[in-house]
Amino acid sequence: MKLARSTAELGPGPRAIAVGTFDGLHLGHRRVIEAVLEAGPEPTVVTFDPHPRTALGNRVELLSTLERRLELLEGLGVAATLVVDFTLAVARLEPEEFAEEVLRPIGAEAVVAGADFRFGRGRTGDLDRLASLGFEVRPVPLLEGVSSTRIRELIRGGDVEGAARLLGRPTEVEGIVVTGEARGGTLGFPTANLNVRPELVVPGNGIYAGAAAGHRAAVSIGTNPHYGGHERRVEAYLLDFSGDLYGQRLVVELWRRLRDEQAFDTENDLIRQIEADVERSRIAEPPA
Repeated sequence: MKLARSTAELGPGPRAIAVGTFDGLHLGHRRVIEAVLEAGPEPTVVTFDPHPRTALGNRVELLSTLERRLELLEGLGVAATLVVDFTLAVARLEPEEFAEEVLRPIGAEAVVAGADFRFGRGRTGDLDRLASLGFEVRPVPLLEGVSSTRIRELIRGGDVEGAARLLGRPTEVEGIVVTGEARGGTLGFPTANLNVRPELVVPGNGIYAGAAAGHRAAVSIGTNPHYGGHERRVEAYLLDFSGDLYGQRLVVELWRRLRDEQAFDTENDLIRQIEADVERSRIAEPPA
């Protein structure tokens, strides 16, 4: 997939384009991507970074990093993606200006977007406005009950299986592996400790079964109450793995929530529980 940061870098079409932020690339977004793949030549995505609401001063817990979003788009067969740097200047563009400065220079012929798509200053532009400017438009009906907002709610509540049903893929948490307190190693279960970017939504505290780097994983999210911790951490024990992950970006799939985090009477009790969590993680299956 070709990646461009400017219209000049992407070059002229003709091309069919899908426009949107596509945070999390959930099932509704995938309908839009499927439609643009069928719409015409050089199926291209126009997306925004940072998230438009963030650029306007609102806090948004994101479902995915830009890097992960681009990986998912490439996996779906998109030929090219233009990442628009969403600044206040871009936010102030009138719909006609956005069309002339972004869409026409890349040779957009067919424009595909969700039926509720809005763009331009004050979100005053829509697909009808684009049609009046001479673009072929293809609205994609909304998928009832599927939204980034709803998925965030499910993830915050620890319902990673419910979120996966709306995402169309496993719920994920990602970050850079950093040095931790090495308690897992002393207990016989060395973990990869993730430094998760603060703008990403993190699942509710608990123990999860999942996978990372091609290995099944038992994942702890929380404050380590057995040790009286206060800072939230994401720690993944990769089953049957030996290697050095420090400094690497790690995407961890969360398949199922196993239990609440808890404090134990003794360290032996903790170890026995971890052993049980590991065995449950070993036989866990990814969401259908």
